[in-house]
Amino acid sequence: MIFSYLMRKTFASLVVVVVLFLFFVLNNIALAHHPFGMGETSQLSTLQGFLSGVGHPLLGPDHLLFMLALAFVGLRKPIKWVVPLLIVGLGGSLFSQLQSLPDLLVPWAETLVSLSLIIEGLVILDILGSKWLLPMFAFHGYLLGSTIIGAEATPLIGYFGGLFIAQGSCLLFVTAVSKRIMERIGGKGRILIAGIWMGIGSAFAWIALVD
Repeated sequence: MIFSYLMRKTFASLVVVVVLFLFFVLNNIALAHHPFGMGETSQLSTLQGFLSGVGHPLLGPDHLLFMLALAFVGLRKPIKWVVPLLIVGLGGSLFSQLQSLPDLLVPWAETLVSLSLIIEGLVILDILGSKWLLPMFAFHGYLLGSTIIGAEATPLIGYFGGLFIAQGSCLLFVTAVSKRIMERIGGKGRILIAGIWMGIGSAFAWIALVD
């Protein structure tokens, strides 16, 4: 009963994400770097930094879709992937504080993170190995960390604490329901999900390029 409930919640979340995606596309709304309209990173309070860390990976459709799709990859012992993914994700965010994104890649950053959804779709289809998830998650973490470069130490710690809670909770959820979902959707379901994710990734990438 609990797994059935969680699975229904997962698919409900996916529907909401797709609807939000269509809403943003149709209304041509640019997604802000920080949720809640926070403004410059140098002006963030500790609480704002924490809320931004919690909200950014969950309110950013590309980041959220990437994490949700981990439920469809079919990882062996999926719960054991939580710690490695968290480590590389937070490691990427920390690295962004030491080495900012090269100017040449700044205009392409959102395009690259959108293309990661296509790579994830290829992992779901078993065309690429699951080890590709680690560098992709690190890249997502890098971009999440790069949005708060220049902040003071205290809000920076709050931001990373928020990232840890948001990403950790999401990863625990998707890995907990992954096995049951995989049993329900079967091989054809994986192909369908992979196609949807790759299509959304392509659409996000195209929008980023046009903007």
